[in-house]
Amino acid sequence: MIQDWFFGLIGGLMIGAASALLLLGNGRIAGISGILGGTLTGLPQMRGIAEGLAFLAGLIGFPALYSLAFEAPTITVTTSVATLLLGGLIVGIGTRIGSGCTSGHGVCGISRLSPRSLVATGTFIAVAAAVVFLTRHVVAQV
Repeated sequence: MIQDWFFGLIGGLMIGAASALLLLGNGRIAGISGILGGTLTGLPQMRGIAEGLAFLAGLIGFPALYSLAFEAPTITVTTSVATLLLGGLIVGIGTRIGSGCTSGHGVCGISRLSPRSLVATGTFIAVAAAVVFLTRHVVAQV
């Protein structure tokens, strides 16, 4: 049986290769929030809605194909729908304020040694750690 860590390694290599190909192939950063936003709004920096749709279809389609070949992991959501929606809204606002998301800054920006991306990714990690600490050790105790 293939070990779980192996799938993480392969997935990471695929993300890196796809990001590099997008940058080298047409000069675009593989920031998912920017690609999604540009596809939905038809922003001028998009080279075509078809490109964005193809990229997004791959993000959704490949995991679907994977689940046909391998057993999909069991996912258990232990929070309310309202909390999930609020979290999604906050993340969406954060990607606009930060001019990008973890894929754009964390994967592509850090690999290009972008100072703005280094700060943004450090901020993502610090805020995530603070939220986990607060929700598990402060709010849970109240």
